Amino acid sequence: MFTACAGQANRVIFIPDPTWEQQEQIDPFDSWHIIESINGPGHAGIPEWVRRYYYDRFHGIESLEQHSGNYVFVGESRGGSYNALVQWANGFTAEQDLPRLIAARAERRLLLPASLYPDDEYGQFFENLIRRISDGEFSGAVKGEVFWLKRRIIIRDEESDIEDQIPQESILERYEFLVPFSINQEILQEQLRNIMSGIKMTVAPTREQTARISRIQQTFFEEF
Repeated sequence: MFTACAGQANRVIFIPDPTWEQQEQIDPFDSWHIIESINGPGHAGIPEWVRRYYYDRFHGIESLEQHSGNYVFVGESRGGSYNALVQWANGFTAEQDLPRLIAARAERRLLLPASLYPDDEYGQFFENLIRRISDGEFSGAVKGEVFWLKRRIIIRDEESDIEDQIPQESILERYEFLVPFSINQEILQEQLRNIMSGIKMTVAPTREQTARISRIQQTFFEEF
C-alpha cells in the first residue's frame, strides 16, 4: 500500500483497526486444535498469559496483575520443525531481538493517529525514530520462560466443479514458539524519550509536521 502511494502529494493511507494484529488469531483455540504444549497434551497446560496473548496480544498480557507496571513483548515463530524452533528460541535475546519488537510497537503507535503517509505525517522523524529504536540498546529487560504448543487445523476445499463430489480435506500441523520479555514501564519510557529527543532531521519539518511530532511525543505512551 505504501509503495503504491509513493510520489503522490498529500498521500492518504488507511490505518488498520487496532485489532489488525489479531486477524489470524480470531477464536484461535477454536479454529486450531491444540495437540500438545510444553506442559502436556491438549488445552490443560496453557498458561493465562499465552491465552491473553493470542486473544489480545501484548495488551492482554499486560492486563494481568503479575505484569502490572511492565511492558511485555513477545517474539513468535512458527513452523514444522521442533528442533529448528528450539534453536531459534534459545538464540532469541533481548540484546539482539528486543529492539525490533519495540520498534514494531512504536511504529504501530505512530500509525494509529496518522491520516497521511508516515513521511508526510511526521517528515523524517518517523523513519529516523524507527531506525534508532531498531538499532538501540535497551537495559532492564527480562526474558521469560519459552512456551510452545503444537496445533492442527483441518482445511476443507469446498470448491469443486464436479457435482456431489466429497470436499477434500488437508491437515496442517505446526509448532508455535513464544518468547516473552518484560521491562519496567518507567525504565523503557525514559529510554524511548531519550531516543525521541535526540532525533536529528536533515530536512526541517513543516509547521504541520512539527505540531504532529510534538503531539505524538507528548502522548506517545498513552496508547503504546
